[in-house]
Parts: sequence; structure tokens; C-alpha cells
Amino acid sequence: MVRLILKGDYKLIETKRGTNILILDKRRKFVWINAARIGEILVAAHEAHKTDHQLANGQYRLYSVEDEPDLSDLIHLELHTGKGQWQGYILPLGFPSRKKIRRKIIPTEETITYSSNNIKIVI
Repeated sequence: MVRLILKGDYKLIETKRGTNILILDKRRKFVWINAARIGEILVAAHEAHKTDHQLANGQYRLYSVEDEPDLSDLIHLELHTGKGQWQGYILPLGFPSRKKIRRKIIPTEETITYSSNNIKIVI
């Protein structure tokens, strides 16, 4: 079963120091870094960050997946990248929180939005 948890607008920005910030719905902010020997991680951001460049913006969707044969049973984040294209990411432990400020984010070719698979999405 695929369950839509959240959807809304996102913005990916870069600061003057080259730090990437993912902003969901103008209120949830995460520093997005590539950590050596660990991979990509999101870190909870509590400070305001000044935009130097806007890298991307559009719609996002967050799904919970369970018992689907062609999808990993985890939390999936999808970012709209333009013209019907979506980039999928897996969040094995969900988003960072106040207690656990760092969480892994894994790019994936698995996408749910506009998928040709016969997947029923529960809203």
C-alpha cells in the first residue's frame, strides 16, 4: 500500500558559502549535505539562511510505502523537476527532528508519482 503523507511546495537554495537548503512549505528547512563516507544527509536547520542562488522549486510529495513489490518499504520523498519528471529519494528514518537532527536521504530511481505501475495510492 502506498499512502500519501504530505504534499506541497518545495524550494532548493544555495547560500553564499555553497550550502544547499531544502525548504518544504516555507516552514520546514533542512541543510542538504554530502558527507564523506556516509552519503547524502539532511540536517534540521533552525536558523534563517540567505539565498544566493535558487537551484530548484516546485511540488513535493511524501509517501509511506508498505508491501509493494516494486518499491522499498520506506518513506519516499519525490521532488518535481519539471515537465512531468519527478526525482525520488528514500528517507530510511524519515526527516530530521529536534532529537535526531541528522537523517540519511538516498536518491532512487523508484518513483510513485505518475508511475505506470498499478499502484493504489491511499490519501
